[in-house]
Amino acid sequence: MPILEGQGVTKYFGGLAAVSNVDFHVDQGEIAGLIGPNGAGKTTLFGLISAALVPNPGLIRFKGEDITGIKPHQICRKGLARTFQSVKIFPNIPVIDNVALGVHFGTPEQATATQAVEEATRLLEFVGLSAQAAVPARDLTLVNQKLLEVARALATKPKVLLLDEIMAGLNHTEVAQAMELVSKIRAQGITILMIEHVMKAIMSVCDRIMVLHHGKKIAEGTPQEIATSETVIKVYLGE
Repeated sequence: MPILEGQGVTKYFGGLAAVSNVDFHVDQGEIAGLIGPNGAGKTTLFGLISAALVPNPGLIRFKGEDITGIKPHQICRKGLARTFQSVKIFPNIPVIDNVALGVHFGTPEQATATQAVEEATRLLEFVGLSAQAAVPARDLTLVNQKLLEVARALATKPKVLLLDEIMAGLNHTEVAQAMELVSKIRAQGITILMIEHVMKAIMSVCDRIMVLHHGKKIAEGTPQEIATSETVIKVYLGE
């Protein structure tokens, strides 16, 4: 059953349709992938789902509720969190405080300072950043800044997590670790929609994949179906 779905989702920038009449759904408990060439509209679609952008036209539902056009902080508190293709951390404060902010402001519940630090500590352990807890966030490597964003998003207690290229720039070992982390997140009962260019990862961890090209959905199916689709091979995967 879909926990997240969109109907006719469209976004114009000037006269250009960055996303054009896209229908999509993400079922509860699955890991769904979103792939396509650069400029295909993937991150724009994430912006529409998370309310950084407003569709014109289109309808987005989360847990059966129409969330089209409500504010980003409201969507976060309803249980839908995201990371960003270009990391958006608070660079001048310690790593643990970045995550504690997610606890304080990303959920409807009121947490004490002690509870926020305890939860942030647990999440840093979960993503593998415990040793960097006291470090200013700006001093982390790019890979670890991406993990920090994941921890901060998890601090909001999401039901659905949108991951935007968390594996970009990672070596083979780091990709394997990131794939394991994605599976661990799903094991916590969190549904995942992920944008990724690392085909090994997307084909290995996703239950279903959607392909965008020039803002339109051109294919959808299992990893095997996508890997053998003539249309997808022609516009994205190559021979």
